[in-house]
Amino acid sequence: MSDDNETLPYPSGDTEHPTLVIPGGADGEDAAEAAPAPRRRPRWPWVLAIVLVVLALLVVAAELIVRAVLPGIVRGMVIEQLDLPADQQLEVEADGILLPQLIGGSLDTLHLSTESVTLQGITGAVDATVAGVPLRGGDLGGATGTIRIDESQFGSLLADTDLPVESVTLEEPNATVSGSVTVLGLSIPLSLTVLPGVADGDLELTPVGAAIGGLEVDADQVGSSLGALGTRLTETQRVCIADQLPAGITLVGLKIVGSEAVIDVDVDGAIATDESLLEKGTCPRR
Repeated sequence: MSDDNETLPYPSGDTEHPTLVIPGGADGEDAAEAAPAPRRRPRWPWVLAIVLVVLALLVVAAELIVRAVLPGIVRGMVIEQLDLPADQQLEVEADGILLPQLIGGSLDTLHLSTESVTLQGITGAVDATVAGVPLRGGDLGGATGTIRIDESQFGSLLADTDLPVESVTLEEPNATVSGSVTVLGLSIPLSLTVLPGVADGDLELTPVGAAIGGLEVDADQVGSSLGALGTRLTETQRVCIADQLPAGITLVGLKIVGSEAVIDVDVDGAIATDESLLEKGTCPRR
């Protein structure tokens, strides 16, 4: 071959001839994998939190409404059942969270209190605790109460006894009844100091002191001075007062606190459905 057609050499790889990068090639794929596109965070946790907060606020609001309305409803029912005056003062409080109780149809515990109420002729302050209050009717789960009465009301409980009950003085822990008894046609001033209590639902009076004509004497002297009547008066006496209380209420305790008689009672749960338990009870021994 001749030199007329010689082969030319390839150009050298210098800056005048840079290597081109083809878009979408292997190097581009690696770059895309190294820097992935940012993902949006899910919004559902925030939405759930907002829903829960709204529900909590609704529950609180409903609870407040129930607590504001319920006392008035209970007060009206008690006044109607006991035939009390429309303006009777009566405080009502409920224990626990009320909405679940309303849904369940029964209130766990109610507290009722009044500074003055008249039941069956006896006037006093009352505090009562009622358990298991059915909202759709039925007997109560149970109830207990405390009645506080003054000296005049305590004296009315003793009206049918042999005791001289012209006046009564309450001085913790005793009660002193004063009046006069008639012996052989003579009126003799007599006062007896007794320690009140309860036995089998009856009022129990245990004499602890006596005075005849203003002079303090012991029990033997009362018996010798007043004969059989004096002997009876100085013995421990049982006084039935069931006929002065609703039949559904049972006397379970009594003590003198300060200048008041504090009476503890149990209430038959059927008093909510049996009207006869709201009537006066009876004393078999009278």
